[in-house]
Amino acid sequence: MNDILQKLEATIRERRGADPKDSYVASLRAKGRAKMAEKLGEEAVEAVIAAVQDDKAKMTGEAADVVFHLMVLLADMDLSMDDVLAELARREGLSGITEKAARKD
Repeated sequence: MNDILQKLEATIRERRGADPKDSYVASLRAKGRAKMAEKLGEEAVEAVIAAVQDDKAKMTGEAADVVFHLMVLLADMDLSMDDVLAELARREGLSGITEKAARKD
């Protein structure tokens, strides 16, 4: 995993136990998983809007927000970016259509 992602993941995990008044990550955790998921959704919508508007600078920032909030949610579920990367590696070489058809959900 990219070094910056490793550092960010470690920081998120460390800050989960901080005082919610002092840490955004801790404040999200205090509000619960549903709020974390809501924030991820909000950031994803903002990224979609930036993409539709063809605003590369805004898209870069929104993409960073999406990754950050995804990592906060993953940490809450005791998952990591390594878990996500392992899933991507498992799918490598598969047609997206074939992979989706093979899902049980």
